Amino acid sequence: MEQHGRTLADSHKFGLRRGPDHLLARLVDNEAVLGDAFKLLTEAAEASRRITPAAEWLLDNSFLIEEEIRTARRHFPKKYSLELPRLGAGPSMGLPRVYDIALEAVSHGDARVDPDSLNRFVAAYQNVEDLKLGELWAIPIMLRLALIENLRRVGARVVESMIYRGQADGWADEMISVAEKDPTSLILVIADMARSNPPLVSAFVAALARRLQGQSSALALPLTWIEQRLSASGSTIEQMVQSDTQGQAANQLSISNSIGSLRALRAIDWREFVETMSSVEKILLEDPGGVYGRMDFATRDRYRHAVERVARHASSLESEVARTVIHLSREGDAARAAGGDEREAHVGFYLIDKGRIQLEHAAGVRLPWVEAVRRMGARFPLSLYLGACVLLTAIFTVGLVRQGRSADLAAWSALVAVPALLATSQLAVALVNWLATLLARPDLLPRLDFARGIDPGFRTLVVVPTMLTSLKGVNELAEALEVRFLANRDARLHFGLLTDFGDAR
Repeated sequence: MEQHGRTLADSHKFGLRRGPDHLLARLVDNEAVLGDAFKLLTEAAEASRRITPAAEWLLDNSFLIEEEIRTARRHFPKKYSLELPRLGAGPSMGLPRVYDIALEAVSHGDARVDPDSLNRFVAAYQNVEDLKLGELWAIPIMLRLALIENLRRVGARVVESMIYRGQADGWADEMISVAEKDPTSLILVIADMARSNPPLVSAFVAALARRLQGQSSALALPLTWIEQRLSASGSTIEQMVQSDTQGQAANQLSISNSIGSLRALRAIDWREFVETMSSVEKILLEDPGGVYGRMDFATRDRYRHAVERVARHASSLESEVARTVIHLSREGDAARAAGGDEREAHVGFYLIDKGRIQLEHAAGVRLPWVEAVRRMGARFPLSLYLGACVLLTAIFTVGLVRQGRSADLAAWSALVAVPALLATSQLAVALVNWLATLLARPDLLPRLDFARGIDPGFRTLVVVPTMLTSLKGVNELAEALEVRFLANRDARLHFGLLTDFGDAR
């Protein structure tokens, strides 16, 4: 897997950045093919026809496969893959690079995907070429699509072989019946089979041979005819039977591995996988402030996505942007030693705080006009809010006054203007407030990760300020204090009451 990962990275050539999304259409096509396969296999099972172990695997896990297809469609919305790097050459030309990586991981491992081999494969690939953060997060859904693609391919092969075996069984039934009733007419049945030009593939030949071998001597004639036909291509019946047996075993293994891998995908901790594989994560862990590695996952993920956005607007590699952040943080660390702000030594200052402008300048970012307008509004929020309210109020008021003049109420326009101004101002404020809830994005506070307990340097006392007004109130406060303590047991977390009596100064 490691060797194949490096070889694959060397062979990938990039094409256009954006392109049409073919993956959703392919998923729909795979769903249709697998649905038809399930229907044919179900009909065969209900008719008590013999089906192969691979077909049994498909039937037994049809509900799981359908659920995985629905999951893939739910987690792969339209335009999801448009921003992913695409290949410019090879069998997967025009498709996202990460999809080809998933296809190769599935095919090279015979549809067996486990965390260890996947980590080795992706790590070896990144030794040659870094994957973007968005590509790492896309690996789970791409693996699911690749496994569904593999099931479609093997399922179609299983159904095709079943159809050939059905044809062979039909001819075998007719030959056995004729051989028992009128052996002299067997030659006519063989002639009919020869005129129908049956497909002399391994499934057909093996099924026919298994049915006719060991029967009456008269049934040796059709096998002789098949043997002569196969000799023209350098094959024998024994080779065809062996090939069919091997093919059934390979199909069963591939389908069982695919089913097992689809189940395993649900159990893998993809957050840990992304952080382990991300080159940006490794770089940000060099945070001079020593804080990044102690933050919770949501905060670290927010920092990584900030690097991703800067890199997108700067047309740079994400690892280069992360290196720039570390460089700026080290300069801030040196300034802190000289009495500067200690926050400037932390990578978050340049990713989500006031140092973001400094980072974008160093990375050569060219912001789109929408983002530039949003930031300008964030710099002057009150002016933007009041200006929008005044502008909408003026527009609505002027519209009402003009409507009154057009209705021959010009004499009353001056009197109507004041109440109209009051009414439209309420409408304008309500409209601006509604737009603000859609456009304004909340900024979450960065957090440290204390899931395994509070560090010694962060011992905390939670204090509830209150007044003591009655004996009953004192008992309720003490009980509530005990509840907080029992619900938040930690050696470095304490609770207390800051109280005084009602008649105190």
